[in-house]
Amino acid sequence: MKTHPEISIVIPVHNEQESLETLYQRLLGVMDKYGKPYEVILINDGSKDKSAEILNELYERRKDVLRIIHLNTNFGQHIAIMAGFERVRGDIIVTLDADLQNLPEDIPTLVEKMGEGYDVVGGIRAQRKDRRWRLWVSRWHNRLRAKIAPSLDMQDEGCMLRAYRRDIVDLMVKSNEATVFIPALALTYASNPTEVEVSHAERELGTSSYNLYRLIRYNFDLITGFSLVPLQIFTLIGVSVSLLSTLFVFYLLIRRLIIGPEAYGLFTLFAILFFLIGIVLMGLGITGEYIGRIYLEVRQRPRFVVKEIKENVNHTEEK
Repeated sequence: MKTHPEISIVIPVHNEQESLETLYQRLLGVMDKYGKPYEVILINDGSKDKSAEILNELYERRKDVLRIIHLNTNFGQHIAIMAGFERVRGDIIVTLDADLQNLPEDIPTLVEKMGEGYDVVGGIRAQRKDRRWRLWVSRWHNRLRAKIAPSLDMQDEGCMLRAYRRDIVDLMVKSNEATVFIPALALTYASNPTEVEVSHAERELGTSSYNLYRLIRYNFDLITGFSLVPLQIFTLIGVSVSLLSTLFVFYLLIRRLIIGPEAYGLFTLFAILFFLIGIVLMGLGITGEYIGRIYLEVRQRPRFVVKEIKENVNHTEEK
């Protein structure tokens, strides 16, 4: 008989060959013991190591609960999760990273919290075990996001151990955005979100795919996708600089009439010119970020391309 899972666990995988066996053992051990019907959707996001082969081997062991989606190239963590969201069958959807820094053992905690009537439950990483520079970047960006997008009320935006009601996930899928930041997008549709503390462990296997550049890009996706404040701030800066520049021109004109031609302020004028050029270039960069996202949306290209799907015939049940 076809079974309908209560819980769907969606896990993006990118070059995680070292951790997949441990993830499999711990995750299925927790969920089998928990006792509620579940499925696990693992999305291979264009891995270049042996992750694809390992995922296929794991699938052969537990076809009853595992579903594998192979994407044809690397589309990014959040897009890979969206590929999983499009095929979930559960009423509660949990996202989890494959690196085991968030613990599978915390999944029942999120599910039980959902039972209290919440539609989104986010994780707050207690006593984070990341490198110091990542902690600093995360702390700085959380503060910046709170100022720029106060409607996105979450303490730990970077924690991917989260639970969502099915209707929230369906709305995110229907949004069909080319660039997406899942925790923030979920909050725009949620009516009763909350957060709970979850454990956090040091990464013991493999290496992180997020370097400094990718973290900066990740933060740009959040800020430009959910707030116009950067554009508004630059507009205010432009108006202020224009007013000050006008006053400075009047000052130089009056000084020339009173004192006569001068060459002493040449380097000062160059410094002011370089400052104004810097402001313009910064504004062009901010504007370019927004225009780039508009460009991605209007092209209407597929967000991802599925290379292969491995799933039991019972998993083809209609949603």
